[in-house]
Amino acid sequence: MTAWSPEFSTRPEILGTFGVVASTHWIASAVGMGVLERGGNAFDAAVAAGFTLQVVEPHLNGPAGDVPIILHSARERRQHVICGQGPAPARATVAHFRDALGLDLVPGTGLLPAVVPGAFDAWMLMLRDHGTITVAESLAPAIGYARDGMPVVPRISATIATMQPLFEQEWTSSAAVFLPGGAVPAPGSLFRNPALAETYARIVREAEAAGSDRVAQIEAARAAWYRGFVAEAIDRFVRTEEVMDVTGRRNRGVLSADDLARWQARYEAPLAYDYHGVTVLKPGPWSQGPAHLQTLALLKGFDLGAMGPTSAAFVHTVVEAQKLAFADREAWYGDPDFVDVPIAHLLSDAYNEARRRLIGERASLELRPGDVPGRTTPWVDHAAKDRAAASYGSNTGAGEPTVARLGAVGGDTCHLDVIDRHGNMVSATPSGGWLQSSPVIPALGFPLGTRGQMFWLREDHPNGLAPCKRARTTLSPSMALKDGRPWMAYGTPGGEQQDQWSVALLLRMVHHGLNIQQAIDAPGFHAEHWPSSFWPRPARPGRVVIEERFGEQVAGELRARGHAVEVGPPWSEGRLSAARSEGGLLKAGANPRGMQGYAVGR
Repeated sequence: MTAWSPEFSTRPEILGTFGVVASTHWIASAVGMGVLERGGNAFDAAVAAGFTLQVVEPHLNGPAGDVPIILHSARERRQHVICGQGPAPARATVAHFRDALGLDLVPGTGLLPAVVPGAFDAWMLMLRDHGTITVAESLAPAIGYARDGMPVVPRISATIATMQPLFEQEWTSSAAVFLPGGAVPAPGSLFRNPALAETYARIVREAEAAGSDRVAQIEAARAAWYRGFVAEAIDRFVRTEEVMDVTGRRNRGVLSADDLARWQARYEAPLAYDYHGVTVLKPGPWSQGPAHLQTLALLKGFDLGAMGPTSAAFVHTVVEAQKLAFADREAWYGDPDFVDVPIAHLLSDAYNEARRRLIGERASLELRPGDVPGRTTPWVDHAAKDRAAASYGSNTGAGEPTVARLGAVGGDTCHLDVIDRHGNMVSATPSGGWLQSSPVIPALGFPLGTRGQMFWLREDHPNGLAPCKRARTTLSPSMALKDGRPWMAYGTPGGEQQDQWSVALLLRMVHHGLNIQQAIDAPGFHAEHWPSSFWPRPARPGRVVIEERFGEQVAGELRARGHAVEVGPPWSEGRLSAARSEGGLLKAGANPRGMQGYAVGR
């Protein structure tokens, strides 16, 4: 096997001055670029691409999913996070799930884990305040592909095939959509979803009925979704259906039209951390994004530049720092509207200097959250390793959804990055509401999302279930500044892996001088040491998955350090994309793994 070399990349790093778009699907990237070519800005392009991803990657996201967004506004000269993470329903209580239903975990599928769909309002909020195009223009590509057909990629076929028995026996409304003619759509065939096309077409009609004003149309679209026909259809379905889920029994949901009506997407200030001349921005601790920043804070004390970008020393050091950061995620993170997350302490120099001393030459097999003065460290799940055998399978290196019994899902999601000629920048990670989450609502053509599975059924935990609370999501877009100016938008799908793969991308740029495509193409790795956020919440202490391209010498050195090494296929780790503004040029790259992601620009 030929050793990896930064001199070779699978694709060119895209260079231009007009605009760049990178995403996890070539069609979404082309849609975004088309919007830029027609005079739209980065926000317009991201919205149109985001809605398109719901159609062309239905196994990774859907209309009833969620999306966190980080944006830079050139007009305002500032950055914002848009939280498109909908909260738990008002009737979602620990008492109902644990005591009345006898559950120890929130199920990973069905109606019980459904939360308020957040993506639609987040896209509309950004379009209203920062975009220039209309609701009709933003939804036109998604409507066209849903109505006229989109090409099926192999992973869609594989996911539907795995779900086929459940669809046919229980989730018959999903069978009606995703098993046309009673068969799994073949890779390369055209797949249509006319019910979804009509849902979005009706949104457009109701928007245009509000008059010619663009903002009035957007507000009408938001009303149609959260207080109109979409909310009514969701409410009716949840009230009348009992749905088979991963518990092995049929359960009713608790989401209602009132839950949708009382929620709106909102702006938040991003968290920031300075690392070797780069300021990294992330969403708050309702996401796992701060673990990215904590990892950097720990690594600041190591000379990573002296370690090769594919060396055992590099992998070991990064993984051991991530074990500590993610242990803190498990202990301390939650919705800051409900809990006081000590994020300033967790990112402080003194805290990380002390934590850094825990990183030695040997792999740790412990889950070790840190202490916070004046606080009792919350419960963390040390029993997660006992659930590993019941988890979603051994396909650990793909970063694609892995579907097992009754639709249990690990790794998921889409990502997109856009920069326009004006200097506007967007990083967004749409997810949830994928086809294997819950049955399709026939009147709408899409299923509900299941983000509620990420709650713990404990009242005493920062991420414990409570009404109207946001689950601590894995969704984690990234943005980085240099000298206070926007430098890079980046991110990846992959659940737990998002803030592992994206950290490695950044480190290889900062310390080893790799360009975007070289950093994406470099051999990838991830750890499975801490509890997963996805049902059944397993952990595999000490497990590190590396691509075969690292070579047996690196695998052997990691084993000698005490890591439980699993070697995955040569191109199996990561679905990264990124876009950069640098030296008057716009740059972009996308992941070749899976033969699906693409970057475009000029």
